[in-house]
Amino acid sequence: MLNAQGRIQGDLTAFADADAYLLETEREQVPALMAHFDHFIIMDDVELADLSESRNGALIAGPKSVSILQSLGLPLGQLSTLRLQPMTWKGARVEIIHAHGPIVPRIELWSDAATIEQFTQALLAAGAISISPDALEHLRILEGTPRYGSDIRNTETARDLPQETGQTRALHFSKGCYLGQEIVERIRSRGNVHRTFGGFELHGTLPAPGTSLQAEGKSVGELTSVAAIELPASASAPARTVQLALGYVRREALDRNLTLEYLGGVATPVALPYPIS
Repeated sequence: MLNAQGRIQGDLTAFADADAYLLETEREQVPALMAHFDHFIIMDDVELADLSESRNGALIAGPKSVSILQSLGLPLGQLSTLRLQPMTWKGARVEIIHAHGPIVPRIELWSDAATIEQFTQALLAAGAISISPDALEHLRILEGTPRYGSDIRNTETARDLPQETGQTRALHFSKGCYLGQEIVERIRSRGNVHRTFGGFELHGTLPAPGTSLQAEGKSVGELTSVAAIELPASASAPARTVQLALGYVRREALDRNLTLEYLGGVATPVALPYPIS
């Protein structure tokens, strides 16, 4: 979601659901997005509703996600990415979403509270493992997926443009007019932005989010998400802990292959998603 200046106002996924659109986003974004949409409803027959309390869901992420769900009787063979797919599970209506997952499959299942509770117990019995919010955050950083509010900023000091975030999968260049389209198209047709979002492996102390990146004594970027992540042993590497960060850096610093420093260490640009095997 953009404003007229092309600055990001929110991050969401929109699904066509019968005679309505279902917008999925983080709970913290709901009030601001509701106000943003309401501002543009003047004479249209449109109603906004916050469904946060009435819809319940479960996220299944990992290399065995599809096989475990199929063992529970959910036919996922024809499931398209980012499509809302209604199904029936043990007589209850459920909705399945194959979410964006560049490392491992991510499947969301939505239904009423009782069905989600029953489904969760069935997942655990089938071999699924409950994970902590920290583990899910680590997966996000390994994927290189920016989070609105931390990696995608809309504050007095930082207002990010779509192409700066590197999420071109969220941009469409041939659909009808929308807020910020002129800026998006101008960037695409006239050249790249001056800074870009990416991943960094950190060598030194683990800094706090918001730490500045320096090169040749000048500020060239900022780290927006940081974590020390334990990776299991694989065929090519022993178990290890890596310090990873997401953030922004000016393109000329990357083009010149400058050493990126922060207070306490060095940040080395790495390709994302991060190789975990």
